[in-house]
Amino acid sequence: MTTTAPRSVRRAAVTTALLAPAGITVLGLVLVPLLLVVRNSFASADAYGGVKGGYTLANYQDLLDPIYLKVFGYSLGMAALNTLVCLLLGYVVSYYLAGRTPQRQMLLLLLIIVPFWTDFLVRTFAWINLLSPGGPVNSLTDAIGFTDGPTQWIPSQGASFIGLVYAFLPTAIFPIYASLRGVDSSLGEAARDLGCGWWRVHTRVLLPIARPGMLAAALLTFIPTLGVFVIPVLLGGGRDQLVGNLIVTLYTEFRNQPMGAAVSVVLLVLMVASTAAFGLAARRLRRKTA
Repeated sequence: MTTTAPRSVRRAAVTTALLAPAGITVLGLVLVPLLLVVRNSFASADAYGGVKGGYTLANYQDLLDPIYLKVFGYSLGMAALNTLVCLLLGYVVSYYLAGRTPQRQMLLLLLIIVPFWTDFLVRTFAWINLLSPGGPVNSLTDAIGFTDGPTQWIPSQGASFIGLVYAFLPTAIFPIYASLRGVDSSLGEAARDLGCGWWRVHTRVLLPIARPGMLAAALLTFIPTLGVFVIPVLLGGGRDQLVGNLIVTLYTEFRNQPMGAAVSVVLLVLMVASTAAFGLAARRLRRKTA
């Protein structure tokens, strides 16, 4: 008894010492700022937009204004549409990658990853050049007869959506590819030999296998899209704002920190609810496959 007790104490001390840096970092950089934002969301604003103090629900009541509800509705719709398109394109790309040889797979994956080594802001500015009047996209649409002469593609809602798909498509590809890479190519051939057409091979055989990866891809695409603010400003001109743009506007232009904190808390609640919904869907999927 005398030897085991000091060992357990030493083991607990070593574990605490190892976890202390990570715990302090999480406490100082995550929990304390989060609690501060939650506290400020219930505060009143002074004449300069700063936090005056007190406790009030007026900030959350103001969020019921149709202007703010429109931003939240637009953000949820845009995030859902971006997730749907990324899942569709991600599945097609992942299916193609899984059918290549291992050497070709590594090369294609590298080609997908390399552009994202460049800074996010630089890549967004690159789309401004691509979609500008007389730019490469405009030249291509002129060549196929879709447009005639310089066309103003940006700023527009369509350009903003293209930027969102471009930004989050790799995030959708990798989880789906991880689910499909271990699938034997003979599985699809066997399904076709048994009378399944192209559509049924994918819907009855491959999609159920890729479903865990698609759930993960949806989670990694839907939640970050809600907080994006650079793409709608640069490619959309800031006319159709996402929740991230609204938070930046309240903090910087309107200088209403309590109101911006309230929107941040609502965004956090939406993200937590989305995470819980995807987690519930994943749990049900595991129960069905068990």
